[in-house]
Amino acid sequence: MIVQLEKVSKSYSEGLDNQKREIFNDLSLKIESGQSVSVVGPSGCGKSTLLNIIGTLDSPDSGEVEVCGTNVSGLNDKMLSALRADKIGFVFQSHHLLPQISVIENITLPNLASSSPLDQSECNGRAIQLLESVGMADHAKKMPSEISGGEMQRVAVVRSMINSPDLLLADEPTGALDRQRGEELISLLLELCNNRNTALILVTHDGKTAGQMERNLTFQGTSIIEI
Repeated sequence: MIVQLEKVSKSYSEGLDNQKREIFNDLSLKIESGQSVSVVGPSGCGKSTLLNIIGTLDSPDSGEVEVCGTNVSGLNDKMLSALRADKIGFVFQSHHLLPQISVIENITLPNLASSSPLDQSECNGRAIQLLESVGMADHAKKMPSEISGGEMQRVAVVRSMINSPDLLLADEPTGALDRQRGEELISLLLELCNNRNTALILVTHDGKTAGQMERNLTFQGTSIIEI
């Protein structure tokens, strides 16, 4: 089991009066290795919050969170950082490439945070292989400013896979792309994850994109249901 949530609850305080807003309550969820899962629902329903909790970027108010076989509740910041670096890849709506370094240098950055980093030559070799798999091997030494927006997002996907994660979390990764580029990116995500048996959890507002996943989840009030 790659992800297991047991009776997880989360709320935030909002407004000048710090009124409590419940995001979800007693949420339980299991996701297996290699599965592709979409999370859909209206803006503000808790999709990104759920992804952040699974990715250990946020913590629940109560309940148990197990990611890649590790119960995260007792981990300190250093341990959580190591878990993210070694086991979890992230793709966001914005590519977040560093403009001052090359494509291949952006891709290999997560290796520096790994608890068992590859030597630079091996890491570069893996980066080139990943770039070849997305048709961008000849872009390795280019700067981000020299490639298109769609290409930058493909680089972001490749970067998320450099440490061979067991779990990939994608939060509206096609939001800044046109329909064609968005469809190409989703196909790429699915291909890379299938080839490496990586579980994929994708937050999206697009029903067609959600339909390409094996499982589809949506929020119903403060609960989540499978559709």
